[in-house]
Amino acid sequence: MNRFLFLIMRIVGIFSCSFLNAQNAKKQSDEIFFADPTIFHEKGKFYLTGTRGRAPLGFSVLESTNLTEWKTPTNSSSANKMLLAPGNKVFGDKGFWAPQILKEKKLYYLTYTANEQVAIANSSTLTGEYFQETPKPVDASEKNIDSYIFKDIDGKYYLYHVRFNRGNFIWVAEFDFKAGKIKPETLKQCFKNTQAWETTPNYKSDPIMEGPTVIKMKGVYYLFYSANHFRNIDYAVGYATATSPYGPWTKHAGNPIIHRSNVGENGAGHGDLFFDKKKNPFYVYHVHYSNSEVAPRRTRIVPLVFNFNKQTGIYDISVKPNEIIIPLMK
Repeated sequence: MNRFLFLIMRIVGIFSCSFLNAQNAKKQSDEIFFADPTIFHEKGKFYLTGTRGRAPLGFSVLESTNLTEWKTPTNSSSANKMLLAPGNKVFGDKGFWAPQILKEKKLYYLTYTANEQVAIANSSTLTGEYFQETPKPVDASEKNIDSYIFKDIDGKYYLYHVRFNRGNFIWVAEFDFKAGKIKPETLKQCFKNTQAWETTPNYKSDPIMEGPTVIKMKGVYYLFYSANHFRNIDYAVGYATATSPYGPWTKHAGNPIIHRSNVGENGAGHGDLFFDKKKNPFYVYHVHYSNSEVAPRRTRIVPLVFNFNKQTGIYDISVKPNEIIIPLMK
């Protein structure tokens, strides 16, 4: 080969590698780092929030029309572009975790964890800012985290959440929306760790089950949850079904449905299920920062597949691992 041509090709190769490295570095810097993420879909737009893990305390929000490119909403009524921040009309001053947005009549509600207590605030606009008339937790009788409010077809609401008892376990209670409290006489634990994937030895901890999401299809309730400590590389997502919001729950034999073995990244879990305008299902979740570091946790979105099993009468749910979305700042 002509020495001059070889030199030119080498220079081009160096510039190409530098360009690709720069592009990869930019892509990584534009990634979104919400842990415990949730997505609310309304009027053709998606709204993403989650545990920030950094200052300022509280919850911020991003919007998108395609799930890939995200930006800060321009119509937020909050001066600091936060959904919720500590203040005299907000419960909590530390540990702001695991938010969920829902709408009831003309108001939007944000249920979240602060000071290891579940709280709920409201706003007249989706993008906030959210407040409480009287700052207080939903149930101050003991610590509880990771809230998810489910509305049944009969109009009743149920609060799925996590309580501590030599581990983290998911509980459910009927929720009185007007009073902003649970009905304590209805409180019931959903289940315990019974499947092998729920307790693996890669990170020693008490039993942990958390991050609930509940939907209902064809008269069956589907409870999605995460198990293992979030620092465990085997943190993952499974689901259970029941014919009552209180159970008894049957865990799916195909669990876990989201795990490092199929999505390719460690610590994949604690998210939320949502649908686009065509009713296509997705699950948003977080993963570890890298194979050696947990934080800051990265946000991921994966399409789900629902196959109705006529023999069991429930949907067998799986993911499309080749279609994972990495949400980026626009």
